[in-house]
Amino acid sequence: MLEVVQETLSAAEKKMQRAVEVTQEDFAGIRTGRATPALVEKLMVEYYGADTPLQQLAQITVPEPRVLAVAPYDKNTIAAIEKAILASNIGITPSNDGSVIHLGVPALTEERRKEMVKNAHSRAEEGRVSIRNVRRHARDELEDWKKEGELSEDDLKRAEKELQDLTDRYVKEIDEMLQRKEAELLEV
Repeated sequence: MLEVVQETLSAAEKKMQRAVEVTQEDFAGIRTGRATPALVEKLMVEYYGADTPLQQLAQITVPEPRVLAVAPYDKNTIAAIEKAILASNIGITPSNDGSVIHLGVPALTEERRKEMVKNAHSRAEEGRVSIRNVRRHARDELEDWKKEGELSEDDLKRAEKELQDLTDRYVKEIDEMLQRKEAELLEV
């Protein structure tokens, strides 16, 4: 296959993989009733006037299935970390013993589970839209190559089919991740 087609498809595949990774990261941040550091590690904490991700300010561990322990590297940040956790929309109230913040992850109610499933569906749809946007841009690029005479009609058709196959594969991957996340959320 022509080099320009390979470059275009390769770039599109990398972008699609990244869209899947971002969706997976989004899913990790959706609370399932189990404690996981992903719930809070991306929270932004105001630290000396700058917003800093919590994972840079504290060690986050899971001492028990429903408990997160946040041990700040600097004890002076405890109040700021608690404030950030309360301001986030994760529905967990922090408590501290002076050196470690404990987060008890409550079991999800049926209503909250359904809300989380809706959230997962919308994040999956964002991932699918991302993948389709990559496909559209790659297709436009291929069309431009055809207009410039670098690509024949047959080469364009083959490249578009390969691009569609890539798109289908990555959309399917997001759908499978969504199914797993949904099962995890609905598990009591």
